[in-house]
Amino acid sequence: MAGACTAAICHLLCHPTPANPNRNPSSEPPQNPNLRKIQIKLQANNINGGRQRRQLLLLCLPIWVTNSSGSCIGGAWGLELVSPAERDASALVSRRVGEAVELLERGRDLQAQGDFIHALYYFTQVIENYKDFALSDYARVGRALALYEVGDREEAIAEMEDVSISLKGYPEVHAALAAALYVDKHAPLLAENQFTIATLLDPHYTDISYVRETKHWPPSLVSSLQHFIALS
Repeated sequence: MAGACTAAICHLLCHPTPANPNRNPSSEPPQNPNLRKIQIKLQANNINGGRQRRQLLLLCLPIWVTNSSGSCIGGAWGLELVSPAERDASALVSRRVGEAVELLERGRDLQAQGDFIHALYYFTQVIENYKDFALSDYARVGRALALYEVGDREEAIAEMEDVSISLKGYPEVHAALAAALYVDKHAPLLAENQFTIATLLDPHYTDISYVRETKHWPPSLVSSLQHFIALS
């Protein structure tokens, strides 16, 4: 019985559907030869049209080349991406950034050597001439530390308070402000708040040797911080 079923299924799969014996070929409409030509022509036009569209797309893609002056030019439209004025402005900014960084590093080197008077000069140059750059705030931190050492502590504290807002989250300025507020302003609560911010961000500021030997704080500010840590 199983063999009979298999043979029947195989017969259905292997043999095509028999033609309809009642089909009358003469009853079907004759093929129009002109219609067949039109269909062939439309197919050819579709193929050629697709090829032309691809060619146009390739022609529209910009080809970037570099001219003798080094500027980039779009080949498809002939447009310069960077104008001479923009190139000059970019070169000017790059040069000014380099000058500001050089002055800032020079001030820090002098601070590390203990020459706070000359360090103050270089930090001030950065602030006055490059205040449109964010790095000028770091020069203000150095300037505040130097001012604290050379005797103008009121201005130093005012600078620290201002920079603690513009550089909020920079632990050094918060630690320095804490020491100055405690010793010079007799404001232990404010000092404690600032020192908490500083030590949460960087616990090294609880170590006097760190601020003296690594951060190169001036002796007067190191002494203020030591008093704050010892008495708080």
